[in-house]
Amino acid sequence: MTTANLLVELFVEELPPKALQKLGDAFAGTLHAQLVAQGLADAGARVTPYASPRRLAVHIEGVLNAAPDRAVEQKLMPASVGLGADGQPTPALLKKLAALGADASAVAGLKRVHDGKAEVLYHQSTARGARLAEGLQKALDEAIAKLPIPKVMRYQLADGWSSVHFVRPAHGLVALHGAEVVEGVQALGLTAGRATHGHRFEARAEPVVLTHADTYAQQLQDEGAVIAGFAERRAEIARQLAAAAQQVGGGARPIDDDALLDEVTALVERPNVLVCAFDEEFLAVPQECLILTMKANQKYFPLLDAEGRLTHRFLVVSNISPQDPSAVIQGNERVVRPRLADAKFFFDQDRKKTLVSRVEQLGKVVYHNQLGTQGERVERVRAIARAIGEQLFPALAERHQVDGTQDAEIVQDYLMTCVDNAALLAKTDLVTDMVGEFPELQGVMGGYYAVNDGLPDDVAFAIEDHYRPRFAGDSLPRQNVGLVVALADKLETLVGMFGIGNLPTGDRDPFALRRHALGVIRMLIERDLPLQLPALLDAGFAAFGDKVDPAAQVLLADFLYERLAGSLREQGYSASEVDAVIALRPARLAPLPRQLEAVRAFAALPEAPALAAANKRVGNILKKAEAEGPVDPHVNEELLREQAEQDLFAALQRFVPEADAQFAQGDYTASLKTLAVLRAPVDAFFDDVMVNAEELPLRLNRQGLLKRLHLAMNRVADLSRLAV
Repeated sequence: MTTANLLVELFVEELPPKALQKLGDAFAGTLHAQLVAQGLADAGARVTPYASPRRLAVHIEGVLNAAPDRAVEQKLMPASVGLGADGQPTPALLKKLAALGADASAVAGLKRVHDGKAEVLYHQSTARGARLAEGLQKALDEAIAKLPIPKVMRYQLADGWSSVHFVRPAHGLVALHGAEVVEGVQALGLTAGRATHGHRFEARAEPVVLTHADTYAQQLQDEGAVIAGFAERRAEIARQLAAAAQQVGGGARPIDDDALLDEVTALVERPNVLVCAFDEEFLAVPQECLILTMKANQKYFPLLDAEGRLTHRFLVVSNISPQDPSAVIQGNERVVRPRLADAKFFFDQDRKKTLVSRVEQLGKVVYHNQLGTQGERVERVRAIARAIGEQLFPALAERHQVDGTQDAEIVQDYLMTCVDNAALLAKTDLVTDMVGEFPELQGVMGGYYAVNDGLPDDVAFAIEDHYRPRFAGDSLPRQNVGLVVALADKLETLVGMFGIGNLPTGDRDPFALRRHALGVIRMLIERDLPLQLPALLDAGFAAFGDKVDPAAQVLLADFLYERLAGSLREQGYSASEVDAVIALRPARLAPLPRQLEAVRAFAALPEAPALAAANKRVGNILKKAEAEGPVDPHVNEELLREQAEQDLFAALQRFVPEADAQFAQGDYTASLKTLAVLRAPVDAFFDDVMVNAEELPLRLNRQGLLKRLHLAMNRVADLSRLAV
């Protein structure tokens, strides 16, 4: 057996760019795993995937030309079944041996093992290790079959009769083990060799004849003008983009977009970044429109200035490197002009109609066949937004000024008017030409058109921001009006979809309900809003009337608390800390971070384990007692006979008011630390007092004492969840 590095390449027509990196990684990973399974490669071997627009390849170090032989032990049958009384093999045993390629001569060599019940016969043999050609064939077939191909195509082979299914037509197969071709390996109608192809126009050699598996990347770069590695090509594009921006000067920088960089990397084999420009008159169009059309339609990298404003220059990643690039530059500038002209036309046409004049059109746009039109949806969002504003703005009005006044009534009226206008107009840009062409700009264009209509900044910002947060880590709405409309919009979607039974599943969430739920949670917590979740859900379901099932409110509340718990765990809180806080189903979410920190600080106290265990015990006692009716937390001091229960009552009388005052001030950590002193009297109570006394008045009084303790200990969190 000899060891050498292995190179396998499939040369194909242009692969789908958005899937290229995934295809390359999957091809390399599956092929390596299959070779490992056959004993031809080591699981820890260095594997280098390659993926360019026209090739999938992998380089694997230390591959054997033949796997070592291995001992095989096959269980046959009980000896009593396989051998007769005279020790001769039975027909059943002979048949089993024949299936394994053995005959009666193997009977004498059978191994006998007693398994505790009976003596069992085993056949021992040596299996020949896989040879590289056969092992690679199996691995290659598996790698091709398991490729995550977004869409398979069927094409005819050169013989004119046969056809195969693959992501794109394949035209070449390379399989090199060191310097030798792995003979006999075939795939997609191709036979493995050592020849591949470089750049369509700039390759120095055609074909590129590979001399060794280890020279693959270098030969392709030197002779074929191709950077085969996806990561290397991506890094080279990023380097050239930064260099070109520096050449432009003025603090210019290319737009930061990893998805665009990945896609362009999958489109070129030999990147060459060029600086282009468009007419400055187009800068009058909102930069989001220009950026989107350049990125989405042309795969260009717009250049921003030091302040983040769009400039009239952009970067093109060309796949050719001519000595005089002027023709390439002019061609791209000529191509982008009509795209930008279209954006300017849409913007100019849209501004001829006000947003208010478009409201009626929303009544003709279907939102959902069970929930009506966008016009009906807007009315529901308005109703929810008004309900939220009525709860929120009395507490926030003092932070605002209107025309120089801070009069609470004037400010509240102004904010409520802004909320209602923003909710009414938030969806009107859906019927504009610009959003019709670029749906990604919904909300953004509404904000621009609101400014054009002379609406207040609060309304314009709210229209633009009401979709936020749109993804994990996205910023929240900038102002309170936008916050209210964003909450209303997300609650309308959640209530509507849950109300008609359109719930997310493990792998499907077409209406992004998880994202909407996290958006609601983030706004309530991060903006410290004095709003209660049950009241928000009440407002949401009230806005739908009889269109939705009211019983879905319980399901939606459970869903929100589940998403909340998951989000908190992702932020680094332990499962027990999160469970302790969420178990109380807090109506107001804003204090949660402080409650979690308090629970963490309490759990670090030496008294915490004993109090958590006692709390769990108290909860179990009260659960059984409350099966017969609610437990009254009032305590009759005259019925406190034992010293331990008198001491516990005295401790509650002394420390609970202090803890309650700290809780009311929002100092949850201090509140729990104050209650930690109850450990000694609680331990003494359970050591010396029989709770379920035979005398009913005495039993009820002691249950009431425990109820009072339980209420005091569990205001911040259910401490029993901390018990081990």
